[in-house]
Amino acid sequence: MAMLKTTTSIVMKIRFKKKRLYANLIIGIVWTLLGIYSLLEDDNLRWSDYGYLIIGLLYIGHYLYDLTTQYLTIENGSIRKNGLYGFGKKINLNDINWIKKFASDYILKTKTEELKINTELIDKNSLNELNAILEKLNLPANKTPFTSAI
Repeated sequence: MAMLKTTTSIVMKIRFKKKRLYANLIIGIVWTLLGIYSLLEDDNLRWSDYGYLIIGLLYIGHYLYDLTTQYLTIENGSIRKNGLYGFGKKINLNDINWIKKFASDYILKTKTEELKINTELIDKNSLNELNAILEKLNLPANKTPFTSAI
């Protein structure tokens, strides 16, 4: 069982890279403008004309969701991967018994669950904060990729 050396009741957000956030915003704006243009210019409206607008608004909504919730939330001894449309996942930090690093992913494993974290999506400063928290878990050296683990 992993145990945190220190307890915190602070809510910490592990942020997305700005590049990812802005990409969703730009794609959303382009699709929305394409949808508006299609609706205004075409006398014979088709369902796809509305589809462009809907896709654009969904991308903008995704951008706003990601901007406010960010990638991960750490609070009250648990880590939650925030996901739009109900695809988020949460595990307790104290239940983590293995941290596996594979390519650019961290896989946090408990006895019954696992949480995959793509580090390429995380802002550099936030990744340092995440690493600091994961290093504080009391895991055996062969069960963690962090060199400071005891």
